[in-house]
Amino acid sequence: MAEAAASGTPATTTTLTNAELFDRGRRVTPGGVNSPVRAFRSVGGTPYFVARGEGSSVWDVEGRRYLDFVQSYGASILGHAHPAVVSAVQAAATQGTTFGAPTEREVLLAEEICRRVGHCDEVRLVNSGTEATMSAVRLARGATGRDRVVVFEGCYHGHSDGLLAGGGSGVATLGLPASVGVTRSAVADTVVVPYNRVPEIGADVAAVIVEPIAANMGLVPPAPGFLEGLRAACDAAGALLIFDEVITGFRVAPGSVAGIFGVVPDLWCFGKVIGGGLPLAAFGGRGEVMEQLAPSGPVYQAGTLSGNPLATAAGLAVLAELTPDVYPALAASAGRFAAGLTEALAAAGLVAQVPVAGPLVGVFFGPEPVTSYAGAKASADTGHYPGLMHGLLDRGVAIAPGAYEILFPSLAHTEADFGRAVEAAGEAATVVAAN
Repeated sequence: MAEAAASGTPATTTTLTNAELFDRGRRVTPGGVNSPVRAFRSVGGTPYFVARGEGSSVWDVEGRRYLDFVQSYGASILGHAHPAVVSAVQAAATQGTTFGAPTEREVLLAEEICRRVGHCDEVRLVNSGTEATMSAVRLARGATGRDRVVVFEGCYHGHSDGLLAGGGSGVATLGLPASVGVTRSAVADTVVVPYNRVPEIGADVAAVIVEPIAANMGLVPPAPGFLEGLRAACDAAGALLIFDEVITGFRVAPGSVAGIFGVVPDLWCFGKVIGGGLPLAAFGGRGEVMEQLAPSGPVYQAGTLSGNPLATAAGLAVLAELTPDVYPALAASAGRFAAGLTEALAAAGLVAQVPVAGPLVGVFFGPEPVTSYAGAKASADTGHYPGLMHGLLDRGVAIAPGAYEILFPSLAHTEADFGRAVEAAGEAATVVAAN
């Protein structure tokens, strides 16, 4: 069972249970949560409500401790409540929490992002990954004077209307929306194509937006030549290439994965790590494109809380800790963890794949490596993930409550943590395989 909180370290001030909080939440919040996956609908059961986090662990309101591989879906690369981040936010808060005016840390954070990301000349800070991708697409349309945008099945770019086009051949062909409330007209200029295949790019395409390492359908690396092909196709058509690195940026490498693959986009979208766990994201790219953005150019984008002083303080604190030497070490730990999981699942009798890309780890069920959304869906359709997820949770290890999510080892996770998680995975997988 999950570990109880350490004596003398209270995890919560409430006396409510997870179930009681969830019930109360459902009375005042749709589904009881503020982001759908948190409701555990796809895996069943009652979500745990986090009271606090420290390092590699979180504690729920009932005092149970979980070794956490969710880590705010990748935002907490240093682990929870890192002292440098806490100190920076506390100091910033004493000076004011929002001003609606520019601050020095906005400039410092933008400078640091541009310094770490080659060929990224300018950035605009925003509040979420959805804002970043939405704004980057608008900018691409404004800069090119074109309307059409190409996206890939299984790549998630936030919940703005135009990027919520459905996947799958029939839905993609008809340009139907993937959510009620999104009009046909909103996605009429969105084209959905299979990941890891270079599509034909017409003269009406403003941009191709892609996760260079797909991490929203499990973990699917780019096939050899895929990103290079996208770059060449965009160049030939005069379209812009956008890398959505809300997950991979500053987590897989000190800046962008462009340096790893040798493919440079025209625009980037960043989030999660650069905000240090606070609401902050950014989009940026070549100067001549970014200068089309207001107030320099005619493409409008704005935000009252953009560049929030607490978020920029946290982001700068995190990036200061992320020296180049930490990335090989984190990738090596993730690689050993993935190897351990592979062995544990196989020994339990589950046919599975455990892909790894830098510090990112995925889990698929099936005999072949997954290269597209179709393969990811086939894995989810086995029905194995909910049992594995709950089996781990019962043993004090938290992974995301969704079969299309990935695991996020952090710098706070120790070899003992990884060993404990591998042991728990083997036990949980044995139960899943038996059923």
